Amino acid sequence: MSKVARLRLVLKAGSTVFGLSALALTVTPQFFNALLGFTTTAELEWSMRMIGITLVALAGNMFSVATRGKDETVLFSGKVMLVSAFALGVLTLLIPVPLNWFTISYAAVGFGFSAAYAWALAK
Repeated sequence: MSKVARLRLVLKAGSTVFGLSALALTVTPQFFNALLGFTTTAELEWSMRMIGITLVALAGNMFSVATRGKDETVLFSGKVMLVSAFALGVLTLLIPVPLNWFTISYAAVGFGFSAAYAWALAK
């Protein structure tokens, strides 16, 4: 399997995960906040919904690149997502509340996708 074909698979999987996160953030931000260990407020729920809508756009773009993008576009997106997924893992671990099973799991998903992009980009 080629590097680009592997990246297309990882991008599709990532778009699914981001899409599910977007749904949770948009529909039930208070539940997502509770999982993260935050005390939810109307302001925080509004912010989470904004992030959710942004993730809808990201998930859609990832899927579009994976299914319709030129090889060069797929390679570029894979490199961007490798760094972004790793940064998401780090940022999740720096959450300003005590770590719990969900935050550690969410960070692991970010690190896992970063590793998947690294695997897909390897020769």
